[in-house]
Amino acid sequence: MKLKGNHKNINRLPNQQMHQAASLRQWAGLVVVYLSIPLVLLVCGGDFGWWQAWVYSLLIVAAGIGGRIWAERRHPGLLAERQNIEKMQSAKAWDKVLAPLMALSLVFPMVIVEGLDHRFGWSPEFPLWLIVLGFILISLGYAFAMWAFVENRFFSSTVRIQTDRGHVVCDSGPYRIVRHPGYAGNIPPLLGIVLALGSVWTLIPAAVALIIAVIRTALEDQTLQEELPGYRDYARRVHYRLIPGIY
Repeated sequence: MKLKGNHKNINRLPNQQMHQAASLRQWAGLVVVYLSIPLVLLVCGGDFGWWQAWVYSLLIVAAGIGGRIWAERRHPGLLAERQNIEKMQSAKAWDKVLAPLMALSLVFPMVIVEGLDHRFGWSPEFPLWLIVLGFILISLGYAFAMWAFVENRFFSSTVRIQTDRGHVVCDSGPYRIVRHPGYAGNIPPLLGIVLALGSVWTLIPAAVALIIAVIRTALEDQTLQEELPGYRDYARRVHYRLIPGIY
């Protein structure tokens, strides 16, 4: 959810759950998820000397785990909030389907196809300049998404209006560029992974992931405009949801 609290009002919030530190179990679960991504990629690829896979693994682990450590240091309790099962149940009904679909589609189907493609040689060999371009797209996209995550004190894992936490519209940092920078940052890596890991066939799961992201963005934006005070005014100032000048 692209929302942020007013720093002057944070200490007045009656709900202290936002300051609860994430448990060791929650951190362990996060580490397991992000380490499983390179494991799946390398196992499917059947080549532990595949240098592109190792570079990609470093990037996604650094962004996924490092970004959350950075966000947690800036906004204590954010990780615990994002993994609060009870609050997830209050998410919009459509997002209970789209949220897990989006989380899975952005990574696992892509690394599985990439790995199998590398193992069986389905795609032609990509030139080095395309591989490098792919890693640039991945790096820039993950950095932009991480910036959004760190900037937004109320970056929820599901779409819900967090009235219990005193929400206001977040309009700083990357939110001055597009209304949904967390989603926007995950778009360049869809093409970047195709190029960096050299798999034409990965365009198929990348296209599916893009469609899911666009649908979820549209539904979330509609929800915010209808239910979050001040969001319509924000939308008049920041015109585009994902891509400046396009959408």
